[in-house]
Amino acid sequence: MNEALDIAPRPRVYLAGPDVFRPDAKAHFVRLAAACDAAGLEAVPPADGSEDPAPIPLERKIYEANMRLLRSADGVVANLECFRGLEPDSGTVFEVGAAVALGLPVAAYGVPEGNYAQRVQAALPCAQDARGMLRERATGFAVEDFGQPLNLMLACSIHVEPTLEAALKKMAGLLAARRAQEAGKP
Repeated sequence: MNEALDIAPRPRVYLAGPDVFRPDAKAHFVRLAAACDAAGLEAVPPADGSEDPAPIPLERKIYEANMRLLRSADGVVANLECFRGLEPDSGTVFEVGAAVALGLPVAAYGVPEGNYAQRVQAALPCAQDARGMLRERATGFAVEDFGQPLNLMLACSIHVEPTLEAALKKMAGLLAARRAQEAGKP
């Protein structure tokens, strides 16, 4: 019997985040892939559109390629650092939502310390209204204050870890548990 056939493939994790915009993006993804490898995972970096020679707009190529990559992944590890403001990159948040909708586990890192309401209050003038609701003074918009590090839709659907390494370890554990559960099914 061939031992190579007995080895299960490493779980594939899509690497979501604004890292594609870094000036050193290629070198950064090499480092991310090495960290994935060390955690027993196969890195699936986002596409840049060069993979598809079809004569369609580049943005469409990137979108379609990344959706295919998401569908082919076993999980998503997402960098949810604040990007151009108080919130994570909107494209990354879309990918996280797509992953959740596909039933993929998501482990995130890069989230600033503290909770979302604290970060908003540090950046914008806010005050509590007569009912105790925290609101932005300039707009009157309510500030979500559930004590979570992110908007509730993210906080309730993903695993937030303090570092990339912790997120990879969490993802490896989630995927190992999923495989064990699937192996135990009749």
